[in-house]
Amino acid sequence: MTGYRQILAVPGLASLLGVSFVARTAITAAVMALTMHVVLGLNMSYVAAGGVAAALTTGLALGGPLLGRMIDRRGLRTVVLTTVGAQVVFWLGVPILPYEALLGAAFTAGLLMVPAPPVTRQAIAAMTMAEQRRAAFALESVQGELSYMVGPAVVILCAATVSPDVVVWGLGVAIVAGGTGIALLNPPLRSEDEAGAGAAELPRRREWLGVGMVAVLMMAFGTTTLLSGVDLAIVATLDEARQVSWAAAVVAVLGLTSVVGGLIYGALSRSLPTWLLLGLLGLVTIPAGLAHDWRWLCVAVVGTGFLAAPTLSAVADAVSRLAPAGVRGEATGLQSSAQSAGFALGSPIVGVAIDVSGPAGGFAAAGLAGLAAALTGFLLSRRCPSPRPPTSTRRESSVSTNGTSPWSS
Repeated sequence: MTGYRQILAVPGLASLLGVSFVARTAITAAVMALTMHVVLGLNMSYVAAGGVAAALTTGLALGGPLLGRMIDRRGLRTVVLTTVGAQVVFWLGVPILPYEALLGAAFTAGLLMVPAPPVTRQAIAAMTMAEQRRAAFALESVQGELSYMVGPAVVILCAATVSPDVVVWGLGVAIVAGGTGIALLNPPLRSEDEAGAGAAELPRRREWLGVGMVAVLMMAFGTTTLLSGVDLAIVATLDEARQVSWAAAVVAVLGLTSVVGGLIYGALSRSLPTWLLLGLLGLVTIPAGLAHDWRWLCVAVVGTGFLAAPTLSAVADAVSRLAPAGVRGEATGLQSSAQSAGFALGSPIVGVAIDVSGPAGGFAAAGLAGLAAALTGFLLSRRCPSPRPPTSTRRESSVSTNGTSPWSS
């Protein structure tokens, strides 16, 4: 744990992780809060709620690279405060908007969502030394897992005790507070030796968005497709066994083992290739379909959980090493978009498999999706030319410290 203490001792990093966690937890709960508002507040169907959720998710997927590019050019504080203002307007207006207007507003809110996860990843790459980044990104992945465990659960609990309007406003306050905290901290997004790279020196997209980066983005998409599908397969399995009330216990085991796996991975002395971690994640997910009650399902998802955070951590680490400093915001935005797309598409893809072949087919489909993405990432990375020389001594340190080329992740 000494490595984690050193990372948290980096000036400003612990504070950034704290305020980022507030914003991220609220963001992960946004879909649930809007669902509760549409169903309980507007007295409409879950199909209608799904439309609002889809609008928000689509905006999130499209807004990632857009906001990242703006951060690269305009700076963090200007962009984050703009998104904070947009969130204030949206969450104050949710209770009074008719459904049709809510659809458009949700899309805009997603497009201008506070970019807490990508900003945190950028700052980690800038504020830490090469030998610290694996552990730092592991902490960031653990933060993500905790936000998914806490955010939706808190919204559901609050919705059962207070009105949907209060839940919506409270969620908006949390997003605004987290975004404001990030703006006030204004963490560096480039290291000291990268700070001289001005807007005039920004590389063209074709110079960095090559086969290697596409491979990593494909694996980011495959990872979240698998994880989203697993969530649905868990519910389907327990529904068939008439044990849906135990779904929370299974999901808790999945989340807790992911936290443990992330912390162990961050403490390792060397990195593992992203394609290998994702391939193993796919392999251990498929047999989970053999479980037919909640107890065995808790055991079956341990492997999936244990490899989830390490895989997400490896993706973030690879993106940070492949992206030049001047476009790191756009690159991390693309990563967020790829992961959002995976979360959005994983459930329907696995849902089709469940309808055709039952819950076991759902786990198989999720695992195969991960394996397919891992194989694609591996094959694409093998086709990469040798990476061009890094532009900073910090990048050179990153490659030599890890003992591998960035393409191997």
